[in-house]
Amino acid sequence: MPVEIANLQEKVEVPAGMFTALDDVVRAGLVHEGLDPSAVEVSIALVDDERIRELNSRYRGVASATDVLSFTMDNCDAPGEPALLGDVVISLETASREMRNSGELLSRTVLLAVHGLLHLLGYDHETDEDAEEMQAHESDILAKIALRGDGE
Repeated sequence: MPVEIANLQEKVEVPAGMFTALDDVVRAGLVHEGLDPSAVEVSIALVDDERIRELNSRYRGVASATDVLSFTMDNCDAPGEPALLGDVVISLETASREMRNSGELLSRTVLLAVHGLLHLLGYDHETDEDAEEMQAHESDILAKIALRGDGE
């Protein structure tokens, strides 16, 4: 299975359809970027602000919560198994605060998953040009999926 999703927090209710939407968008993103979804694995962890703040401090030296972090795997591939791209960690607490309207948590989290996936694939937004390219890829990937209302 190319997408492993775990809800590791209890502070924000996970909207119906979240796991399906995250799986769909990661698969669409992999295809968009020319990868076979069955040949790679991505993990998504849904966490709270305390956990993402700890990770952000430990790995980036930034002692604050953020919405998404990506951790690329370094040559951890086992023969005959999918290649491990890495982990995307999303704070549902931060994502909730960033919503323009209540009820947008699903779409906000899906966008953050795409953003994190693109980081795993080597994209960044250090320059305006890089940010525009990354945003264009995000938009293209999001246009390929339709959020479904089925529950998890």
